[in-house]
Amino acid sequence: MTTASPPDAPTGGRALKDCLSLAKPRITLLVALCAAAGFALASRGRLDRAKLGWTALGVALAAASTGCLNQVLEAKSDALMNRTRGRPIPAGRVRPGTALLLGTAWGAAGLALLAWKAGATACGLTAFTLASYLAVYTPMKRVSPLSTWIGAIPGALPPVIGWAAAGRALDADAAALFAIQFLWQMPHFLALARLYQEDYARGGLRVYGAVDPSGTRTSRQLVSTSGLLLTASVAPYALGLAGATYLACALACGAAFFLTCLSTVRVLDERAARRVFVASLAYLPLVLSALVLNRSR
Repeated sequence: MTTASPPDAPTGGRALKDCLSLAKPRITLLVALCAAAGFALASRGRLDRAKLGWTALGVALAAASTGCLNQVLEAKSDALMNRTRGRPIPAGRVRPGTALLLGTAWGAAGLALLAWKAGATACGLTAFTLASYLAVYTPMKRVSPLSTWIGAIPGALPPVIGWAAAGRALDADAAALFAIQFLWQMPHFLALARLYQEDYARGGLRVYGAVDPSGTRTSRQLVSTSGLLLTASVAPYALGLAGATYLACALACGAAFFLTCLSTVRVLDERAARRVFVASLAYLPLVLSALVLNRSR
């Protein structure tokens, strides 16, 4: 007689797939690349590829930990939403205790690696990112739509972590990187919340998409934050961190993104929200790539 495997111990490839799913691999990869971009921008002379690799790995482990522990904390909400009910915890394939141990191990490993290879400042910023995301932003989503602004703070720190890991002081250049990523997150997540407004409401999450049925306030914030992003993207050129090629790319991408957000003033339906979301996915990699490739110092 054979017995079925327990929900938290699927066999073979399914177990590995569930573990990777808990790490939110696409978000983890983006976070690691943003940290790598900050490191490359801060590096003077020859790039320390080994330290860059250790930094990216440490940040990736911390990001995987954040994604995993977030799913532990939001398991009940995830079970109520169509978009997330198939995740390993609400679907019963992984027990919360198992995910808690895995997420804690990833976080501890990431912080230890950063403390060893990237320095105290980078490690401290990463610890703050993890703690503020889980202890402040995650529970605040059930209380106030202002949580999106709060969550954008830890979300904007990866390039600053990379900057610090390269041994540079947290100066105006680092602040410019923070501002770009902070402001980019607002239209990105506002569009996502609008796309899944019914799901978020069903899950009890008070994000703007769920508490702004008409979309008026959401549209205003899309326009204002994308306009501020366009302005902030000029800062690396003004500070001498990047050259004219970067400036041209930032202005072109920023203007296109702003116009996409501006179009939602007429109507912010699912189609318009999806356009903004897709545009946001293109914006950040293009601007960061131009910044790294055209750095002046």
